[in-house]
Amino acid sequence: MVADLSQLVKAYDVRGVVPDQWDESLAELFGSAFVQVTAADAIVVGHDMRPTSPGLSAAFARGAAARGADVTLIGLCSTDQLYYASGALDLPGAMFTASHNPAQYNGIKMCRAGAAPVGQDTGLAEIRALVEQWSEGGPRPATAPIPGTITERDTLTDYASHLLGLVDLTAIRPLKVVVDAGNGMGGHTVPTVFEGLPLDLVPMYFELDGTFPHHEANPLDPKNIVDLQARVIAEGADLGLAFDGDADRCFVVDERGAGVSPSAITALVAARELARNGGRGIVIHNLITSSSVPEVVRENGGTPVRTRVGHSFIKAEMAEHGAIFGGEHSAHYYFRDFWNADTGMLAALHVLAALGGQQKPLSELVAEYDRYTGSGEINSTVADQTASLTKVKKAYGTREDITFDDLDGLTVTAPDWWFNLRASNTEPLLRLNVEAGDEKTMSAVRDEVLGLIRGPL
Repeated sequence: MVADLSQLVKAYDVRGVVPDQWDESLAELFGSAFVQVTAADAIVVGHDMRPTSPGLSAAFARGAAARGADVTLIGLCSTDQLYYASGALDLPGAMFTASHNPAQYNGIKMCRAGAAPVGQDTGLAEIRALVEQWSEGGPRPATAPIPGTITERDTLTDYASHLLGLVDLTAIRPLKVVVDAGNGMGGHTVPTVFEGLPLDLVPMYFELDGTFPHHEANPLDPKNIVDLQARVIAEGADLGLAFDGDADRCFVVDERGAGVSPSAITALVAARELARNGGRGIVIHNLITSSSVPEVVRENGGTPVRTRVGHSFIKAEMAEHGAIFGGEHSAHYYFRDFWNADTGMLAALHVLAALGGQQKPLSELVAEYDRYTGSGEINSTVADQTASLTKVKKAYGTREDITFDDLDGLTVTAPDWWFNLRASNTEPLLRLNVEAGDEKTMSAVRDEVLGLIRGPL
């Protein structure tokens, strides 16, 4: 098919509606292009539970094998299980998933050997150019004199063993945990990873179903964890865990049914990873995680490094600084011991170990990591992003107790509050995040900034 790849190829992945925007014939071309750009003689391929995933991943494998690469198919897997296979086998990898997007979507997340990300600046632009050339009537990709082999391999048990080897769960007390897999790949990975742990597991929506019959598999949207919150309370559980569609993100709910902020989880895991590393090490966090994160990192002997929003920036900083851990407000957690890749499952194991290693309930345990009041991300449609940012900066520019930085948009910091205002790259939006020491101050700053953004220029 002739496709509009400008709509299909995003900043970090391929994603679109099947078959309207792409199909198996295009997937085969992506497989050929992936092998050419990575110069790979072998790759690993996995897929999620979407109805179109097996066919698309098989076509990708055919395209790769035609170029001479040996293909290892690991079948149904979570995205972090694919990262594990890429790291453990030291092979470039491709994961077929569209995470929490609706059923008609599918996509490809690609990485180089060792789970190193493939984005626009690291190979995806070249892959797109080749697929465009081949799909628009140009010369077809050359075939190898000897095609590669296509074999199958189950990596789930090895993936689980690797994760369990990174967290000491030997002495935890019995815990009752409700897990909402959202009909996504958590239903595939959780039973194997949790097997043998002293857990009373209450499964929710573990049936693999890419039509997402119960709710969208995006736990950061509050409406998608309502069922989990109610079940945690009804079961008298110690905590709840919610995974997204491809199970690379994990959201945590405490024993009262209240959501635990990803910033608090970032701080908790950072403290544990620093302890594992002798009380030293670098921790990466994006600039809209809570101020609790760098505070906790310093208190535990570490060095916090602040970066722009976006997983490509976190991964790049992880590699550059040799960081031991990284976290984002979006519940992505990155580990040096997991090839700098993100794995919500490993973060979940850290939470279980921290909770099970003492007697306090989760709400009390995380209180020391949840020190401030945040607004969450608030989007505003604006006619001119630059003019709006300039207006806001000017409004605060006369105050002596305020500092500015432009690492990612505009961050304004006062002694008892801060906010970040940044432009969307794809829509005419400004995204606002505010944090303060108390609800009253946070609300006042939030409302003042929103008044500036949404008022006349």
